[in-house]
Amino acid sequence: MDLLKTKAFLNENKISYLENEPMNTHCSFKTGGNADIFVAANSVDDVKNIIDFCRETNTPLTVIGNGSNLLVSDRGIEGIILSLTELNKAEVDQNTLTLQSGISLSRACLLALENSLTGLEFAYGIPGSIGGAVYMNAGAYGGEMADIIVSATVLTPTGNIITIEKGGMELGYRTSIFKTKGYIILSAKFCLEKGEKTEIKAKMDELMNRRRDKQPLQYPSAGSTFKRPKGHFAGALIEQAGLKGSTVGGAMVSEKHAGFIINYNDATTDNIVDLIKYVKKSVKEKFGIELEKEIIYIGRK
Repeated sequence: MDLLKTKAFLNENKISYLENEPMNTHCSFKTGGNADIFVAANSVDDVKNIIDFCRETNTPLTVIGNGSNLLVSDRGIEGIILSLTELNKAEVDQNTLTLQSGISLSRACLLALENSLTGLEFAYGIPGSIGGAVYMNAGAYGGEMADIIVSATVLTPTGNIITIEKGGMELGYRTSIFKTKGYIILSAKFCLEKGEKTEIKAKMDELMNRRRDKQPLQYPSAGSTFKRPKGHFAGALIEQAGLKGSTVGGAMVSEKHAGFIINYNDATTDNIVDLIKYVKKSVKEKFGIELEKEIIYIGRK
């Protein structure tokens, strides 16, 4: 990356940025090195301008949301980190929500509650953003984004803004066309149903209490570390392999829920990566099942 050229472009376009920004403040694992350049885009125009610049100059670009599903390299991230958390406008039209990608899932759930809309309760407590949730087709407790999404407006790698209807999203278990094609999600539209506020609130509270009871929310993590293997549950396999409480440095397989690897004592990203490798190896040796990471590694190798 040509740092001087990059900074000149950002200054010329009045785009605020931070240099050598610690990424452990921007991801839920609380680990990782510094970003060369960190930008929190304030508008779709900023996003488009940065995408165009990076494409034309071959500047490395990484786009993030809340950082709740990320594992950032201890060696930092080259180029520009583009955060979409400041894209946070919302519109409500009867039973339809149109949400920009930076809106948190918890805020989206509260907005639905405020408007007596049901169907989004499953996402209450998932610590991600709308963009990340659509990108990964996030789900929990019997619901997923595929159940309620109508369309998404995205920026393609070539700089075009297009709208994709649900039928063209190729939504599957923790995957979508956005992931496979490298589309940047700017906003998404969801169709919910009218419901009773008291019932919606009760469901949200129930699911949040279940999370608190079963998940190690007091420690930094990225939620479920592994995808669910077909016909099995990753957490159960890890527990049956006797791996609860296993550690590498400050990283631990949670004693509360074996599907979570947690940062319990100032772990490094390398600690977490090594523990993931150990868990995968142990489960493969014991059960012949290959676990696949749900979390996404970004940054220098």
